[in-house]
Amino acid sequence: MMSTPEQITLDQVRTWCRTAAGACWEKGGEDTVILSVGETLSIVDAFVITAGTNPRQVRTMAEEVEEKIKQAGGPAPRRIEGLDDARWVLMDYGDFVVHILLDEARDFYQLDRLWSDAQRWDWEPPGARAAGE
Repeated sequence: MMSTPEQITLDQVRTWCRTAAGACWEKGGEDTVILSVGETLSIVDAFVITAGTNPRQVRTMAEEVEEKIKQAGGPAPRRIEGLDDARWVLMDYGDFVVHILLDEARDFYQLDRLWSDAQRWDWEPPGARAAGE
């Protein structure tokens, strides 16, 4: 069952963003960050930004994000854009947005620099504590 917007807490958004970041990491996502943009953008609380080396990997990460968030009891994306050429896939979950870009697209658009004033939310790759990383 999909949550309604009034039921979603910031803690849930953080959890789902960390889940998305972990899903990207599991599929080889590079330099994955979670940015808290809610104070600047009133329409969304956070961005997850990551990069892949080729379109196939970008699509695979998008599929993994959707599956892992669903398994975590999170919402389905309201819309997904960019899967056709997979240079920049945008997954809009309402309260957060996942950006999965090809390396060269990430270098070109520099979302990290654009949102450099945003607070970063910490996250750990799945199993990092168990592996002692």
